Amino acid sequence: MRYGVILAGGGGTRLWPASRRARPKPLLPLAPGGATLIAATLRRAERAAGPTLVVTAAEMEPAVRAELGSDAWILAEPVGRNTAAAVGLAAVALMARDPDAVMAVFPADHHIADEDAFTAVVARALAAAESSRAIVSIGVVPTRPEPGFGYIELGEELGPGLRAVRRFVEKPDAAAALSMVAAGGHLWNAGIFACPAERMLEEIEQHLPDTGRALSEIAAALAAGGEEAAAARAAELYPALPAISIDHGVLEKAGDLLCVPGELGWNDVGAWSALAEIEPADPDGNVRLAEGALVDARGNIVLADPGRVVALVGVEGLVVVQAGDAVLVVPRARAQEVRAAVAALEAAGLDRYL
Repeated sequence: MRYGVILAGGGGTRLWPASRRARPKPLLPLAPGGATLIAATLRRAERAAGPTLVVTAAEMEPAVRAELGSDAWILAEPVGRNTAAAVGLAAVALMARDPDAVMAVFPADHHIADEDAFTAVVARALAAAESSRAIVSIGVVPTRPEPGFGYIELGEELGPGLRAVRRFVEKPDAAAALSMVAAGGHLWNAGIFACPAERMLEEIEQHLPDTGRALSEIAAALAAGGEEAAAARAAELYPALPAISIDHGVLEKAGDLLCVPGELGWNDVGAWSALAEIEPADPDGNVRLAEGALVDARGNIVLADPGRVVALVGVEGLVVVQAGDAVLVVPRARAQEVRAAVAALEAAGLDRYL
């Protein structure tokens, strides 16, 4: 049977001050119609893959459950150890339910404009994973030479809409990104992939043996004593696990990887500047998600809580965000640097605003 897995552990510091430790990026209402990113992801995942498991951190579980409802299938990690451990834990849970489970893994905090194309591409990836027992990444056709994303370099064509993966390319510099996009044969790595749960656990055991041993012990506890016993064993073992991403820890080392290309209208909503790509702008190029007035103002992004008013006069190319007890002002061109403000606040002992 096919399953979805949503990874909902990221903090999203580049979306401060709306994204906070108590309300991180997946819980922000930045999806169409004011839905949260995680709610939109769950809806897409259930449509494309079937029953969907959400993996999140223990401290986020109450907020995630409140957002998704009491019936949501949620698995809480005792501490965060990046995505390799989270994907492995999801595979353990799926294998306990269905030894033949095939899973499609999705980040919780991305935007997809073309959901019909998304559903079709995920179905193609799941079918390839079922028939070949492979790990099948979904690559996004680039719309620009973006140095902020990882890339997938494609190999030979194996069938309609299916390519071999030659290698993963870490976030390149601007010149390398331009060269790859101009040459073709490279896709953005969206962090979405499909594979049999059993194959994923085999790869983790091979490439991350400490994590693999811990997952085996958690699986044994689950089989012997149920979810409560598994949670107790995870609480004992998790703190010692390496904190490493599934890309670095497994996918970049695994053999026989496949890729399904897609044009999805994908956006990782990685910084406030991304709102210009997913929200309509006014005639002056301003993206306005706040009440107020913009006078002789162009190319700005403005967001505020309901009931708050923002006025801009004679400014251009700014991001202005009011959320709760904090305000951010940054040039759009430097929106990726918001995490520096978060680090500075932490260094100043102002953690209560994070």
